Amino acid sequence: MFRSLKTLVLALLVASGLVFSVVQPASAATSPQITLNPASGPAGSAVTVAGTGFKASTTGTVIVGSATFPFQTTSTGAFSTGITIPAASTGSIGITTKTSSIKASATFVVEAAPAPAPPAVSTAALRFGVANPGGPLASTELDEVATLAGESPSILMIYKDFLQAPPVAEMDAARSRGATPLVTWEPWAWGGGVDQPAYALDRVAAGDFDGTITQWGQSIAAWGKPVMLRFAHEMNGNWYPWAEGVNGNQSGDYVAAWRHVHDVVAATGAVNVQWVWSPNVPYWGSTDLAGLFPGAGYVDVVALDGYNWGTSQTWSSWISPVDLFAPGISQLRTLAPGKPVLIAETASSELGGSKATWNTDLVSYLAAQPDVMGFVWFHMQKETDWRINSSASSAAAFKSALLARRS
Repeated sequence: MFRSLKTLVLALLVASGLVFSVVQPASAATSPQITLNPASGPAGSAVTVAGTGFKASTTGTVIVGSATFPFQTTSTGAFSTGITIPAASTGSIGITTKTSSIKASATFVVEAAPAPAPPAVSTAALRFGVANPGGPLASTELDEVATLAGESPSILMIYKDFLQAPPVAEMDAARSRGATPLVTWEPWAWGGGVDQPAYALDRVAAGDFDGTITQWGQSIAAWGKPVMLRFAHEMNGNWYPWAEGVNGNQSGDYVAAWRHVHDVVAATGAVNVQWVWSPNVPYWGSTDLAGLFPGAGYVDVVALDGYNWGTSQTWSSWISPVDLFAPGISQLRTLAPGKPVLIAETASSELGGSKATWNTDLVSYLAAQPDVMGFVWFHMQKETDWRINSSASSAAAFKSALLARRS
């Protein structure tokens, strides 16, 4: 039995062939969908939005935050259009598309933009190096230094005492940044003060530490890449237990200890070592350099440590780079003619003068010395604020000075 007249009429029409079927438009039968390509990326990304199941042959809008992008659908209700993720977007951002009352949405995941690569190491004749608090493993510190300087340092300082293992990880980290490791190797126990009889120079020369020295030599030899080894630096002062006149050390003990350490390391086959002999800049009362120099056959690079303390200490006053370094460089040239010269530690205080001018004058003076291979800036806040960026003017002058010596 037919339930109604309408149903009976429809059945008769179908049976007579006057009605074959009822067809709905494809877009009405399909749920609207959109896809994003890509579906994630940094803010500002270009994204293609593709959709199906929308109203056919009409216009629509893609909405991304407060931004809108128009599109046109095909006869099948499909579309593809390009949009841009707003630059200020973070996290997950909803993307909505609509034609009339038909809508679909998808989510774009905003990823953090990759950090920009630090500036490259310079090929300038005067090399720029740094001693930073965390050493070569402190990548964030070194990235900051590179940004401040406008170039990555090509020498990275490492400090170790006689109780520490060879710094292979630090040397690897320096190498990975395109830098040469400069290892300051100190024959004492950190924190023990100047009076440490176990580390007297005659004990080093007598072989008391040959096991440690051999281990270091073997590790450096196995590492195989160039390394600068700065043993027992600032020996012409009186603040370390390897200085003559303190800790029971006598005249001649320093040279004997240096040569012994050199020979033990050399016996391990560590031909990749450059030996850096590094006194402090000579001052009134310091030990004469001539009696401390081990000889040209035992030294590859001669160096100086010197700081402009300004008025940061009761005993100090402002000194220009030329007055600070020229007398010592002259002595090094006499002691070791033809050897490259390195300023192994330097920096300036802000107190007592213009640090910005000092930075400019330092780089200009050193760049004009053909035998000075580079300098290492002591980028630390210690006795005073030695850092490159102790002030905005200091940082700007430092960067400009390095750029000028590259020009």
